[in-house]
Amino acid sequence: MIAEHERAVLTRDVPEKGLKAGDVGTVVSVHAARVDDEDRAGYTLEFMSPAGETVAVATVFADAVRPVGPREVNHARAI
Repeated sequence: MIAEHERAVLTRDVPEKGLKAGDVGTVVSVHAARVDDEDRAGYTLEFMSPAGETVAVATVFADAVRPVGPREVNHARAI
């Protein structure tokens, strides 16, 4: 499980927020939900520009994110 304030990487696009797989966000909240008689975790993440401006906040299920790897770098793209 990814903890609050840790960074996480999207594993799929979130088009309604303008986000793409590979975008890196900070976990601001960890959620538990019951969906179709199944317990599922989820996260609310804040995505920021390199200048520190919030560009999106998205809530996704846990299978839509992964932890940041130790040998990864951020990549900038215009949105």
